[in-house]
Amino acid sequence: MVPLTDTPLTRDGKILILAYDHGLEHGPSDFEAVPETMDPETVWDIATHDAVTSFAVQKGIAETYYPSYRDDVNLLGKVNGTSNLWMGEYDSAVNWTVESAADLGADAIGFTLYGGSNNEVEMAEEFRDVQEAARDHDLPVVMWSYPRGQGVKNDTKDEVIAYGSRLALELGADVAKIKYPGSQEGMEWAVDAAGPVKVVMSGGSKTDDRSFLESVNAVLDAGGSGLAVGRNVWQRENAMEMLDALEALIFEEASVDDALAHLG
Repeated sequence: MVPLTDTPLTRDGKILILAYDHGLEHGPSDFEAVPETMDPETVWDIATHDAVTSFAVQKGIAETYYPSYRDDVNLLGKVNGTSNLWMGEYDSAVNWTVESAADLGADAIGFTLYGGSNNEVEMAEEFRDVQEAARDHDLPVVMWSYPRGQGVKNDTKDEVIAYGSRLALELGADVAKIKYPGSQEGMEWAVDAAGPVKVVMSGGSKTDDRSFLESVNAVLDAGGSGLAVGRNVWQRENAMEMLDALEALIFEEASVDDALAHLG
């Protein structure tokens, strides 16, 4: 494993990844709540917040905007992804090479794996190539580990989510990004299954302030290392205030009530 303390991916051992790969994965409808976020510069500006340890984007967004933000944002190159227009069994096209991302200045690499999909074998082989190339460049790898597809009847079960974090360990990721299983007990199982791999919660769809922060707090109490979040930050008009709250919760060990005080 890459020692994460030697990379910009963590701060004091904790992680807050801001994700903005939604334009490819979900489409323009994700930007309707706050229309300004259709413009990538708006979210790049949000990513300069001190709480953000890295910013996850696809190739085109990175190549177009990262040179202007190189001094203020740590780049997490998301090397695979597929549009929501795709109607087949879960899969994710590899759209970017590790070599190209490293040449641009990426600080980490991200890759989605759909365990349980009919395409799992091919995706795992693609991950092998990405992981080994990342090792050649001393770059940590974050696995978006989302078991789903024909082989998965219920992707919200504790066992399935823990299996996702275990896949990250078994296949050589440094960080596992998983869904929140809905309870601290379920998250503890997922953290245990991951061994030394750091586990972060996927932020998911936007929810109310308290519910969101309570879920993040449960992840931390379960031994998780933080959060990879998109919509629960930039779909809010007060995105920077929410990052203030997350900074207090994740890095300063504030209570949920104290974190909520950062929101106007």
